[in-house]
Amino acid sequence: MIQTHEQLSELKRGADEVLLEDELAAKLKKGRPLRIKAGFDPTAPDLHLGHTVLLNKMRQFQAFGHEVIFLIGDFTAMIGDPSGKSATRPVLTREEIEANATTYADQVYKVLDRSKTRLEFNSTWMSRIDAAGLAGLMSRHTVARMLERDDFKKRFESNRSIAMHEFVYPIVQGHDSVMLEADVELGGTDQKFNLLMGRQMQQSAGQDPQVVITMPLLEGLDGVQKMSKSLGNYIGIADEPADMFGKLMSISDELMWRYFDLLSFRSLDELRALRQGVAGGENPRDVKMVLADEIVERFHGAGAARKARDAFISRHRHGEIPADLPDQVVIADGDRLAIGYVLQQAGLVASTSEALRLVAQGGVKVDGERVENPKLELPADGARRVFQVGKRRFASVRIESKKKN
Repeated sequence: MIQTHEQLSELKRGADEVLLEDELAAKLKKGRPLRIKAGFDPTAPDLHLGHTVLLNKMRQFQAFGHEVIFLIGDFTAMIGDPSGKSATRPVLTREEIEANATTYADQVYKVLDRSKTRLEFNSTWMSRIDAAGLAGLMSRHTVARMLERDDFKKRFESNRSIAMHEFVYPIVQGHDSVMLEADVELGGTDQKFNLLMGRQMQQSAGQDPQVVITMPLLEGLDGVQKMSKSLGNYIGIADEPADMFGKLMSISDELMWRYFDLLSFRSLDELRALRQGVAGGENPRDVKMVLADEIVERFHGAGAARKARDAFISRHRHGEIPADLPDQVVIADGDRLAIGYVLQQAGLVASTSEALRLVAQGGVKVDGERVENPKLELPADGARRVFQVGKRRFASVRIESKKKN
């Protein structure tokens, strides 16, 4: 196994906090594979690049010979994680959770080594706990302790409701660590309270407390909000290669470095060289292509990445279309949406009648292709398309169906 100091240096890379670092060093010095836990609630059908910030760190632990536990929170998903939320989350049905969990199990191996990954569901042990058992777990914690959580505290002070079942969530997450005897738990910075709950509950159960590693939250395409499918600012790891490439090219130059730091497998020296190149006058767009190439190749292979790159360059030849267009989302009631409405909602025209007139005049393009049919309806499939009106008006739009949201 690789020396402790070498592991520690790499495992700390990109982390927000390691609690506690000396405990992690002590665990690594034991020379045995550690049990690394990270939980994912299947609240949506697809994993996105925000999830891979944790998955990449798990992959790193695997490379060092440790046991990785990918925990699907099919039980906790029925509660709804309140972390960072200003309101109670909607509760999913069992059928929705099971469908989402299936796609999670399929997609996770795009990042993790299947042969070295232990897949668990927390319903395995939670479904065996009766009301008396759950009450016993909750009796060890106080409402005052729960209100130390920043999001609960803010909601309480502003008289926004906190449902009783939300207090159960961190307790169950902590109990998961006890059942798995986790040595290390990974989570986003918004999960810190829940992760520390695991330490507390392990100590109460007579176990060595887990080390907590928090990872930064990856901003979505808007560069502001945490990447989230519900916000429409995400890049799914199952996205088509061209769509994934285009979305990555749409992020701002400033956000590009954040994505490099949290998503790239390139060495620190390589990232430093890329930064120096841009500082020395290299076009940030060319460096962004390096990022897009790496990410698309990781999930779809080198051939698909090359085709996606060539297609992108072809669409944006001669510098016609800005490479940094932010994505917009337009919602359709059904499975398709008329082009006039799309153009109006994207802010490219003042009215649908103006849109139809411009189409008739040959002044509208979609992904570089001229639109000739004023009655054209586009599928609400979530794919990224670049709309052009005239020579200088552009918008990057994804049409999504209300029925799928």
